This record gives sequence, C-alpha cells and structure tokens, in this order.
Amino acid sequence: MTTIITTGGGPYYLIGRALGPEVGVSIGLCFFLGNAVAGALYVLGAVETFLKAVPSAGIFRETITQVNGTAIAQPIESPSSHDLQIYGIVVTILLCFIVFGGVKMINRVAPAFLIPVLFSVFCIFLGIFLARKDHPTEGITGLSSETFKENWSSDYQKTNNAGIPETDGSVSWNFNSLVGLFFPAVTGIMAGSNRSSSLKDTQRSIPVGTLAATLTTTSLYLVSLMLFGAVANREKLLTDRLLTATIAWPFPSLIKIGIILSTMGAALQSLTGAPRLLAAIANDDILPILNYFKVADGSEPHVATLFTAFLCIGCVVIGNLDLITPTVTMFFLLCYTGVNLSCFLLDLLDAPSWRPRWKFHHWSLSLVGALLCIVIMFLISWSFTVVSLALASLIYKYVSIKGKAGDWGDGFKSAYFQLALRSLRSLGASQVHPKNWYPIPLIFCRPWGKLPENVPCHPKLADFANCMKKKGRGMSLFVSILDGDYHECAEDAKAACKQLSTYIDYKNCEGVAEIVVAPNMSEGFRGIIQTMGLGNLKPNIVVMRYPEIWRRENLTEIPATFVGIINDCIVANKAVVIVKGLDEWPNEYQRQYGTIDLYWIVRDGGLMLLLSQLLLTKESFENCKIQVFCIAEEDADAEGLKADVKKFLYDLRMQAEVIVITMKWDAQMDGGGGSPQDESLEAFTSAQHRIADYLTQMKATAEREGTPLMADGKPVVVNEQQVEKFLYTTLKLNSTILRYSRMAAVVLVSLPPPPLSHPAYFYMEYMDLLLENIPRILIVRGYRRDVVTLFT
Repeated sequence: MTTIITTGGGPYYLIGRALGPEVGVSIGLCFFLGNAVAGALYVLGAVETFLKAVPSAGIFRETITQVNGTAIAQPIESPSSHDLQIYGIVVTILLCFIVFGGVKMINRVAPAFLIPVLFSVFCIFLGIFLARKDHPTEGITGLSSETFKENWSSDYQKTNNAGIPETDGSVSWNFNSLVGLFFPAVTGIMAGSNRSSSLKDTQRSIPVGTLAATLTTTSLYLVSLMLFGAVANREKLLTDRLLTATIAWPFPSLIKIGIILSTMGAALQSLTGAPRLLAAIANDDILPILNYFKVADGSEPHVATLFTAFLCIGCVVIGNLDLITPTVTMFFLLCYTGVNLSCFLLDLLDAPSWRPRWKFHHWSLSLVGALLCIVIMFLISWSFTVVSLALASLIYKYVSIKGKAGDWGDGFKSAYFQLALRSLRSLGASQVHPKNWYPIPLIFCRPWGKLPENVPCHPKLADFANCMKKKGRGMSLFVSILDGDYHECAEDAKAACKQLSTYIDYKNCEGVAEIVVAPNMSEGFRGIIQTMGLGNLKPNIVVMRYPEIWRRENLTEIPATFVGIINDCIVANKAVVIVKGLDEWPNEYQRQYGTIDLYWIVRDGGLMLLLSQLLLTKESFENCKIQVFCIAEEDADAEGLKADVKKFLYDLRMQAEVIVITMKWDAQMDGGGGSPQDESLEAFTSAQHRIADYLTQMKATAEREGTPLMADGKPVVVNEQQVEKFLYTTLKLNSTILRYSRMAAVVLVSLPPPPLSHPAYFYMEYMDLLLENIPRILIVRGYRRDVVTLFT
C-alpha cells in the first residue's frame, strides 16, 4: 500500500486505477461497508467499557454468578444488549456531529483522544511491573515465568454472547475465530489513505506515517501479549474483561477512560473515512445510483455521512460485538487483497508510468500478501468469506452492466498490451500453420456509390464480417479511404474513424477502424494493402462489395479502380472475397434454408471450403447443406474426380455432397456442356455488342491521335478471339450455376484473375456475365498457401 499510495489517492483510488473501475467500485463499496460496520464495532466497544466502568449507568442489568457451571466469589456485571443499543445510538449521533464539523474539527479533538490513550498505556505497563501475587486483586501473580508457561498452551472454551465462559455456551472459539476477533485491531493501517485528500503531502506523509504506526502498534501488541500472559492466571484472563484497568497504576480509572476514548477515536476515524470513500466512488460517475453522494471539491460529504451514520446505527442495534467483528474483518481483508494485487500487477508489468517514490518493494511480496489475505479469510470463517466474495461479485456484475465505461489506464489494460506484444513477437513473421490459420478480413468500407450521411459502412458488410469468424473469434479491420490532402483532411479523418468505430460497436462486430487519406482510392488502397497490420496479424483476406452500379455515366472510373484493387491483392498475396447481393445478405435473425453451393474451379488452398464451414456455424445458415461442384472435361474422368474429392473432404472432416459436371471449356456453344439458359444467352449477346462498341471507340481514338490502343491510361493489345473465348467460358459457367444453384442460399465461385492484356471494361463485362441473375454470390480467390489441413 505504501508503494502504490505514493502515486496519489486512497485505497479505492489505487485499486480502481490499478485493477479497473469494475474491481475498484466493487472492492471500494465493500471497504466502505467495512468502515461503516467498524464504526459500530468501535462504538459498542466504547459503550461496553463505559457500562463496565459505571454499572449504575445501565438501565437493564445482567449479573453472572457462574463460570463454566461453577459459582464464582464475585458476581460479574455484564452489560445488557439493550443498554448497548441505547447508548450506542446516542454515541453514534454525537460522533456524527463532530464529523459534520469537518476535518478541522476532527483534528482539533484528536489530541483529546490521543493523549489519554498514551498515558493509559504508560499506566498499564507501570502496573504490570509493579504487580505482586494477589495484588492489586486475586488472580494476579506478578510477572512470573511459571504463569507464562501455564498460559502458553491453548485452552479454547465456549462462551455466552457476553463473552463469559460457559460450559453450554452458544459461541465456540478456536484459533481462526480469535484471529477474526483480533483483526479489527490492526485495520487502522488505512487511516492515512482514507484521508489522503486532506493531507498536505500525501507522498511523504502516508508512507512514513503508515509504516511508523504499523511498527509501533505491532511492537505494542506483542509486548502486551507476553506481559499479560505472565502476570495473571488463566481464569483471571478469561473472566476479567477490563484486566488492563484492574492492573494499571496509579490511576486504574484512567484506563477505562483511555479505552473509551481510544474506541471512540477509532469510531470517529471510521465515520470520517467511510463517507469520503463513498463520495469518491460517487464522484467518479461510474454508477448513476450513487449520484446522490457526489460532493464538490473541498466540500464535506454530508449526505454520505448521514448514510454512513444510518448504517452504523443499524449495526449498533445488533448489539453483539462478536457477530459484527467477522464482517468487518472480511471487508477489510478484501480491500487489502485488492491493494496487494494492485501492487503485484503494477510492479510485475513495470509500465513506464509506474514510478513510486517508495522503492523498497517487490511483486512477489505483494502476491504473497494477497494470497495470505485470502487464506486468512477462509480460516476465520468460510461462510462469511463466501458471503463477502458473493457481495463483491454481485457489485462487480452490476457495475459491468449498469456502470458507465471509464478508461483509467488500469493495470489490466497494460497487461493486455504486454501480452499482445509478447504474442505478436512469438508468432514471428513466418507463415502460420494451416491448423492455426484464422481469417483476418480487411473490410473495405469505401462504397462504390453513396451511403446515408450517418452510415460510414454498408450495414451488411459488418454482418458478413461476423460470418467469417467461428464463434466470434478473430479480428476484422474496417478501412475506408478519404480523398484529399493529408494535412487538410487529418481532422476529418479522425472524426470519420471515430464514427466508423462507433458503428462497428453498434453492429457488435469485433474489429478496429482505420481511415486513410490519399489522393484517390487506388493509391489509398495500395498503401493499405502494403502497411496494414503487424507481423502475422496482417489482414489475409480483402472483403469488398461488388460494384453493381459501375455502368452509370458518372462512375466511369470504377472498372479501372476495381481491377486495380484485385491486381494489388494478387501481388500482395492476399485472398479476395467479393460479395454480390450484399443488400440481401441475411442478418443473424433471418434463417436460410437450402444449400451452400461451391463451384471449385481452381485450387485456392481450401479457402472456399473453409468459408462454407464458417457460414454453417452461424444461426442464419445452420440449416443449410454444402454442395461441392467440380468440373470434368471428359465423362470418363467424372467418377474418378468425384471419388478423389469425396476422399479429400472426408479426410478434412467436412460433410458435403459432391457433384461432378462434365463440360468442355474450349468448346463452342454447340459443343458439350448443355444449352445455355435463355437469360444467360441474352446477357451474353448484350456483352458482345458492348465490348465490340467499346473496342471500336478505342480503335477510333487510337487512329485519330496516332497512338497504339490505349485503355485505362496504358497501352493494351486486344486479342479478339481470346475475348470471345472468355465470354463463352463465362457464359457456360453462369448457365451451369443457374441450372444447378438457382435456389441456393448462397453460391461461392472462384474469382477469375483479370487478364493482363484486356481493358478493365472488358473484365467488368466478364464479371457481369458470370454473375448474371444470381442473387447472392461470393466470388473467392485464395492465395499461394493452404488454409485447411488434414491434421487436427
């Protein structure tokens, strides 16, 4: 605690800033309850001492004449629980008036509590050294080694609720329960930190004061334990509840006053610290329900003090010290556990901001301290421990659900950061084994048209990105390009990035947003594809929407841009998934039935197979079945190909129906492969005419300007027979898809690479013909490696 507290703030502040707002608020509220209940404990202690010292003040008196069933010579006056309740409420109210006076009034009355206590301690030790056999009373032996030996061993007995030994008493005692009884005597370690906001120099006062007080009280407790064990017999130690006053010299009555003032001072300390702790939690604005306890800087937390007083009075009404004590112990131990874990985490992570002034610390010591606190909690009472941990867990859950998000730079965030760095280094830069391969999609949000002003990304792109993850595992990178100069558009890019991040969170999609400023879309994408990501966490799949609106007159740049993006992905060795029919893509609530059809034309490393399996893990497609279509050029090859593919899928543990289609790619329309669909033939004829018209315009322009054929700003060589072959091949594939997969939930087909010598306009015509009348299709291109493996 001394190490962390020098960084500023009380126990709640340091736990919250080290372990996060949820943990900080849950432990902080438990610590507040512990302080409030401790106030009741100390008030009852003061009242009990007063009633012992002045028995005539008791309204309801109880006299005990037997101890363990044996009559005793001097009856024991035991305070009644009703007297404890009445006087306890009165004392609590008086102390609250002092607390309402503020810190200055508390500091003024502090010497009145401290000086009699110090003088009482002096009288007690003086009386111990002057004590003789049966002097000052029967049962006193004076300092004696024989008495020390007799009292050394344990002899736990049962007592009644007043703490008097009784054979059939209702309260059983052992070492663990005595630890719980004694523990509140050492909880003053947090006194300085509870009032840290009122200290002039926190970083100096708290370490020095805390350690000095701890060493002093520990020494005092140990010496007192040894001396009292050697000065009185066991029966006297058990029956005389005010043995310190009995043995003190020369003013025995002063001891009773000292005990009363000491416990009242401790109660005052609790009633001072608890409201400030509650006000600090409220001021952090994490829980709206605590807004009533907020206070302005420099103001006294009067509302929080009233609430603390009511809690204290409620515990005083219980009137039983032994019942209240374990509760206080658990809450304080829970707080100390949080403090130790905070220091352990911060010291272990050793972030650059971790610069405590107190240098004598080590993370292992803090970890041992935290474990000891947990062990002591269970040793004292497992039932109270379970209740306190359950209460803290409930508060944690409530804060997680209802609390406002707050970034305090807590240790967990630092731990996540360091873990991410170590994981990234351990992954290295070499290729990931196929069985450890995860899709990291780069979602290209830049629309081919215009979206509504407040929608930075097509809504269905986020839904599709979620479909590429198994059980939500994985990360997506949502990127968009802002045209313009970086110096002029930097602020706009930041605002757009924030808007995109908010939208991703709204769509419940795990991913990060990035906005790149570039002169145009092509340059921006080329920079993204080269630099986005780190090591093996670079995106491996580019996902974008198919530009169905590319024919519009004001969008003539789309073909060149689209083809350029595909070529950039091929050069950068990135897989590509192009989605057509994105507007009709189902969300998580729209169930699909039918089949997921794969047209496996070229080897893609199994990416299409993997995507189909990922789709089946989503509720939208879980009722679908997979069909794999393979193309054989000869009927004789069909059966062998089907058997090979089935064996391959079986080894991959993938269930799918295999269908082999015989089709000659190089045959003309009157050859094999079946007749085309009427709508496909119509689209084919239209594409032929448009390509012929475009080629005529190119030739006319070249002849007019005296240059070679130019397209997209660069020279091209057009082989008209090859263009015709591409059209025929695309027509056959489109006809086959319409024949077998017209009712499919989604179709996956291999993406043909753009021919090097063909204009981008021609490639868009090929693509349009391939996708004609297919409502929902994924065009997939793998990259030069496998993403599925036969081995688990």
